Amino acid sequence: MRVLVVTAVPVERDAVTRASGDGSEVSVRRVPGAEIHRAGPFDVLAGGAGPAAAAASAAFALASDRYDLVISAGIGGGFTGLAPVGSLVVAGRIGAADLGAETPAGFVPVTDLGFGRVWHFPPRSLVRAVTDATRAVTGDILTVSTVTGSAERAAALLAAHPGAVAEAMEGFGVAEAADRLGLPVLEIRAVSNAVGPRDRDAWRIGDALAALTDAFGTLIPVLEGWTTHHDRDHS
Repeated sequence: MRVLVVTAVPVERDAVTRASGDGSEVSVRRVPGAEIHRAGPFDVLAGGAGPAAAAASAAFALASDRYDLVISAGIGGGFTGLAPVGSLVVAGRIGAADLGAETPAGFVPVTDLGFGRVWHFPPRSLVRAVTDATRAVTGDILTVSTVTGSAERAAALLAAHPGAVAEAMEGFGVAEAADRLGLPVLEIRAVSNAVGPRDRDAWRIGDALAALTDAFGTLIPVLEGWTTHHDRDHS
């Protein structure tokens, strides 16, 4: 089993590689547009912030080797009452929350304009297995290009996407790259802050990174079992 894990920044990348040991067994190789850290079954890269950087770096990495699964991972914001700070979230759907157009009647998703798409769907059996193993919250994870900074914006996102439990900035871009090669995709986020007014003093980035390491340590046998025994095209 070989899994490509795409994070935004090096501290997230290192949180994932720590799940496979103390770091002494991590090897590094460079491909165009990416530096890949291999630890156990995971090839992990810090691809940059936002969906465009994530898609580009994931595409370069996917062109460099053969993978069974692609995961977008890192920390993110959880919607109050749905995904508390310190919890883990696994995406049932990966959505582009702000891909579309503003009209006099409000925001219109790109699909309503007659092209594109706004959702990717991780395999249901994999979502169930990962959620059960990690005791994670599951629901829609929204990909945004601008992190939410007000209660009004948080409420608007939930009104438009009532299945949402968290937001981050890279998942949809990673999913787009994976889809081009027909590979299954998953998104996992450890919640560092509440979606809404920005209060950096209330963020728990260290705790979220530790939760991410714990989750990936738990996931190794789960992912090995899923990639070995499931018909991914029909899961």
